[in-house]
Amino acid sequence: MARYRGPACKLCRREGVKLFLKGDRCFTPKCAIEKRNNPPGAAPMGQRPRQRMSQYAVQLREKQKVRRIYGVLERQFRRHFRTAQGMPGMTGENLLRILETRLDNVVFRTGFATSRQQARQIVQHGHIEVNGRRRSSSSAQVKIGDIVSVREKSKNLDVIVVALNRAESFTRPAWLDIDAKNLTSKVVTLPDREHIDAVVNEQLIIEHYSR
Repeated sequence: MARYRGPACKLCRREGVKLFLKGDRCFTPKCAIEKRNNPPGAAPMGQRPRQRMSQYAVQLREKQKVRRIYGVLERQFRRHFRTAQGMPGMTGENLLRILETRLDNVVFRTGFATSRQQARQIVQHGHIEVNGRRRSSSSAQVKIGDIVSVREKSKNLDVIVVALNRAESFTRPAWLDIDAKNLTSKVVTLPDREHIDAVVNEQLIIEHYSR
């Protein structure tokens, strides 16, 4: 499966905001945004001022930002957008809800991984079950009532143990019923817009695809 293999911090610098792509590193002074918040590329003295953007560029950057936050490639993101258009309600909120209910994001939100990239690896390596059945597709959509859990043989994996210890200090999503002791998470409702903490303007994405 195609995926981005370049440096994650470069993506944050390109968007000019923290996308939280590298777990705990994003909360330390080693974060690229903390060290040099300028676009990637050669520039005198290591600095290149951000230029004023056109409306199209603003819309494009917002779309790219959301894609990179959730680790979705362009074709997949466009498919999610078409699905959101066909659903009742507001397209922008539907799109974010689809992205939030991807299996890799649920694993991350539950606290089984320190980043979405790590969550994708955990899912693809077969460490996660949905309703008692192993799932290896990180893009699989969860539904209300689904129970996401770590396989019995994988509960002592170092990456999962470390992630769970870290997650104790973070606020848990209201739309998930998390049982940290048994390493399970139940989807009790679909996330509303206020439950989605990604700082994005979804209306700009709609305008971008409506051009």
